Parts: sequence; structure tokens; C-alpha cells
Amino acid sequence: MSDSVSDCREQPRAAVTEAEVEALVRGICFKTGPPRTVGVEVEWLVHELRGPQLPVTPERLEAAYAALRTAPLRSALTVEPGGQLELSSPPAASLMECIGTVSADLGTARAVLRGHDLGLAGIGNDPWRPPRRFLREPRYDAMEACLDRTGPAGRAMMCTSASVQVCLDAGNEEPGPLGHGRRWWLAHQLGAVLVAAFANSPLAGREPTGWLSTRQLLWMEIGAGRAGAPPLDGDPRAAWARHVLDAPVMCVRRDAGPWDVPEGLTFREWARSGAPRPPTHEDLDYHLTTLFPPVRPRGHLELRMIDAQPGEDGWIVPLAVTTALFDDPEAAETAYRAVKPLAERAQSLPAPHNPLWIDAARTGLADPELREVAAACFAAALEALPRLGATAEVTGAVAAYRDRYVSRGRCPADDLLDEFHGTDRPRSRPRPTGAAPVPHGKDIRT
Repeated sequence: MSDSVSDCREQPRAAVTEAEVEALVRGICFKTGPPRTVGVEVEWLVHELRGPQLPVTPERLEAAYAALRTAPLRSALTVEPGGQLELSSPPAASLMECIGTVSADLGTARAVLRGHDLGLAGIGNDPWRPPRRFLREPRYDAMEACLDRTGPAGRAMMCTSASVQVCLDAGNEEPGPLGHGRRWWLAHQLGAVLVAAFANSPLAGREPTGWLSTRQLLWMEIGAGRAGAPPLDGDPRAAWARHVLDAPVMCVRRDAGPWDVPEGLTFREWARSGAPRPPTHEDLDYHLTTLFPPVRPRGHLELRMIDAQPGEDGWIVPLAVTTALFDDPEAAETAYRAVKPLAERAQSLPAPHNPLWIDAARTGLADPELREVAAACFAAALEALPRLGATAEVTGAVAAYRDRYVSRGRCPADDLLDEFHGTDRPRSRPRPTGAAPVPHGKDIRT
């Protein structure tokens, strides 16, 4: 898979016009062709082995990451602002190649971290600790200042959240089950099902938030301009180009000193006005990295809505299910037909700020319609996985997840809430379907 932002670097110091931005973005957002590669980005909370609720000092984190940077990893190693660890696989020619690469790299990473008495936790939002920034860089200083304008959700997203992000080729130029237009639409409808089926972040500050995926709540709280999707009722390339131009600029970078953090300045307005200085191709490159929609087109499709999963190998299940539902033609057609009725609940509003996604994040598979669609999609994925070369072990893990969670209308967040309340106490359920999301700036624990 190609990284779309690299194509914006041909003239790194040349000013870019509004028309050039639109043409550039339209040209790089969907690299079409038969789906051939798959990738995954897995994020983890890093914790003390003697107690996952204990904070790790910045000095110990830095020492552990310094050791990890010398380890023989095929995946790219990055550190998130709060010290979360991320491994990003190289593009793989098959699902099993991707799983093999990342599994080996995670084994290496865990061994290095154990040498520093540290471990990894797969949870979508840190249930114990408040946001605390580990990285002190101009980029994250500016990001924090920008996101603070909408309340505390931005800092929590930066410092306490973790996910499984599945990367798939954009698809064919021609229409059909593997066409890029169909896959773009499917990603936004199926995305709500993936949120519900893999919700794993019901706690913050050691208390239930009322949402099974608090991580999705955080993205909603950040706002549609930064973390929302474009409308799905037109050409995907044109819609994404408009979204990029009309999205707020996070910051204007400077060679020295703090970066400027303008308020209410869109990239379109910046290109037209040329103030505080004319934007360059490098600024467009950077602007694309500051947009966090649930599905990000980077030449390929980056599906960003899945919470980090429990267990050492929990990430494999959402990767396998999602890949099967997109890359196997029969499964893709089944998934498309299964999710079509859900589109009415979205009310033509962009994800994740529509009723369908809100219900998925709040109630998970306790929602009967989401549960029914999830069951159909898991069944289609299980039929497709052998055709994609998946081993019996991988197929068995998907079947076990279906039996433990999907068939029972549950998700990993339910396990965390059961543990919080104790097995002999009924857990509190999220607010009823249809209730309004938490307003911007309001504490998520209310």
C-alpha cells in the first residue's frame, strides 16, 4: 500500500493553490486496482508488570523504547503522545503473511519490555489513569492546544486511547463488490458494526462512562471537522477533497519556537488568503496527517474504528474478519446486503456523528439490529477465511469470538464491566438508544 502523503512532497517549498490542493488530494486518496495487500496497526497501553493500573515513569518508558528501537522489527515502531506503543505492519501479500509478521514483532517487543518489567494491555481506553503526555514535541504541543478548545476529549484521545487499525487496498476503479466506491461506502456502514462487536473501553477514571466504546465517544467529542467523515452521497474522491479543504488547520508550523494554532482557519481559507504565510505542499502533507476520520483514504483505506483488543492475539480477530468481509467477493456482497438496512439509521449524517454510530458505541451488540448484522457478517467471514488462506487456528479464533460475544450480544467491554461490578452484581447498562451524545467539553464520566 502506498502512503498518500508522500506524493505531496514533489515541491516541498512551493506554495500550493486551492485548485492544486483539490487536484492533488483527488489524485492520491484512492489508488485503485484489484485488492492485493493488507496491513494492520496495533496500539497498546504500556504498563507495569506488577500492576497494570500503575503509571510508568517517563524515564523508564524512554529506556524501554530506546531498547525497542534497536530490536529487529519488520513493523514500524512509533510512540503515541501518552506513551502508547504502536506497531504498523508493512503491506502484506496475504492475511497470514500480515499476521505472521506482526505476531513475530509483538513477541520481540514483549520480550524487550519484559526486560524492563513492563507489559502491554489491549484496551481501547485506559481505565485507570488520567491523560498524561509523554512526548514533548512542537507537533503535540500544538495538537493539545488545538484540541483543548473542544474540551477534555482531545487529551484523552492523545494519551489514553488504543486501537486496531486495519489497512486495505482501495479496490477496483470499476463498480462491483470490490470497487472502490462500494468499499468506501461499506467501510462507513460496516464500521458501526465493528465498533459494536469489538467495543472494549467502557471505563475512564476507574468508573463506567455509560458507553461500551468510550474511545469512540472521544472521537465524537473532538468534532466532525477533525474526526468526522465526509458525506457519502457523491463521488468519494471529490467528497474527500472537499473535506480536506474545509477541515480546520491544526497548526502552522515554524522553523523555531512554538507552532501557531489558528482558530477557525480552514485549509481552503488558508490557500485563498495566504495568511499568516502561503501554505506549501509540505503543509498539505502535514494537514492530511491531522485529520482523523473513522475511515481515512491514504491511497488505501485505513479503518480506524476498532478498539484495542484483550489478550496477546486478540487483534487477529478484527483483522481477519474485516479483511474477509472486504477482500473476498462473496463475503463482501453478503456484508453489503447485510448492512444496507443500517444506512437508514445513519440518517444520511456522516460517521461517527450519526445515530447508528452513537448507538454502536453506547450499547454495542445489545442493540438487536446490530447484533443480527454482526452475526451475518461473522458467518460470511468464517466461510471466506479458508478461501483467503487463513489457518484453522485463525478461523477457530474467529469462531470462538463469535460464540463468546456475537452470538450472545456481548463484546469485550461487557467482560470489563462484569469484572468492575463483580459477577454477583448486575452491571449498569448504557443510556437508552436514542439519547443524545455527551456535549463537547463535558466530562465523559457523567
